[in-house]
Amino acid sequence: MNIYFFTFGCKVNLYETENMKELFSDAGYTISDKESEANIFIINSCTVTETGDKKMKKELRRLKRTYPQSIIVLTGCFPQAFREEAENIAEADIITGTMDRKRLPDMVSGYIAERKRIVSVCEYTRSEAFEQCSNRSFENNTRAFIKIQDGCGMFCTYCIIPYSRGNFRSKPLSDIISEANTLAAAGHKEIVLTGINLSFYGIDLGKRLADAVEAVCRTDGIERVRLSSIEPEMLTDEDIKRLSVLEKLCPHFHLSLQSGCDKTLKAMNRRYLSADYKRLVGSLRGNFADCSITTDIMVGFPEETDEDFRRSLEFAKSIGFAKAHIFPYSRRKGTPAAEMPDQVPQAVKRRRAAEMEKAMSQSKEIFLKSQVGKVFPVLFEREKEDGIHNGYTPNYTKVKILTKYSEKSLRNELFYVKIIGAEKDHCIGEIVS
Repeated sequence: MNIYFFTFGCKVNLYETENMKELFSDAGYTISDKESEANIFIINSCTVTETGDKKMKKELRRLKRTYPQSIIVLTGCFPQAFREEAENIAEADIITGTMDRKRLPDMVSGYIAERKRIVSVCEYTRSEAFEQCSNRSFENNTRAFIKIQDGCGMFCTYCIIPYSRGNFRSKPLSDIISEANTLAAAGHKEIVLTGINLSFYGIDLGKRLADAVEAVCRTDGIERVRLSSIEPEMLTDEDIKRLSVLEKLCPHFHLSLQSGCDKTLKAMNRRYLSADYKRLVGSLRGNFADCSITTDIMVGFPEETDEDFRRSLEFAKSIGFAKAHIFPYSRRKGTPAAEMPDQVPQAVKRRRAAEMEKAMSQSKEIFLKSQVGKVFPVLFEREKEDGIHNGYTPNYTKVKILTKYSEKSLRNELFYVKIIGAEKDHCIGEIVS
């Protein structure tokens, strides 16, 4: 039986999809890279936004219409958060949530044998341990991921994640070290540590995020370690000092902001003020040379006035982000923000998003130009057919080069590159060694 996977959402979902591929492969199934050759489809869902839910449901309908005899499995955050709604999706033959997914191959085998619909969504009790899962390799990627943390207990008023992922849970250090060694042996040179709320790694184990980073940095064969998105609440000056001495840790921090207006941050139930965020950015830049800061910014949160938005916009400008993901607030059933009065009209949200996007594009342009003249080690990831090689600096600046190496694959190789120009979304470089 051939299986094709669809992944919606974040890097955590990507990691979990790779883990599920290994589980099915070990169980004797064939993982297909072509949809048309598959007879089983696994949909790993995300439910951060209602728009994401709509895309997922549309994909389910298309698959069942195109491949009526296929077996469709719906797993992930959507059925975990909205079990009753998921059960009403007739196209899904097997429905499960974000827990105990190691049983999925057995569920599929059971469905093949009996052809009876399976719904198995366990509820979180807020006392679960970290689900043991790991990956041996990310076959087509130079960059590999290790999921070290799951769940969130912060309950931001707009967010469904605590309901779809449960409470904070951390992977034991011994398991992280073992997985890092396995990925290094598979040839990966860069590892990204990821989680639902990565900053809270270790809160249930008496550890800190720095403990996990230090452990992976000690892994022979791994030359770079990155952090995925982090929240500001748990990153202290002591943590930053510990991290700053790790030569393998890349100086790129995706530090979620959401809003630069303190009134809005309070309404979101974020646990920091704009001044706290700015101080943290200053500490990171003071401890990491050539540090880049990227972020997420939400506009149009309920009750956000034009003045509130203006405060957020001016604050974002003052930080000097290397890149910012801008998105309008999406009303999420089951969250407190969905019931707040004075929901911002869609037209206003679109206008504010466009204005913020314009400002952050200018900020990105300034950052890219600031890289010109500098020399960085670049890890090359892939080549395009036109001979242009693509890679990333430690601070996650995308670099393109066209050189005498155009006939040679540079994939998974590190070269020192001088930045000689800046374009809209990347830099131009030339290899110097």
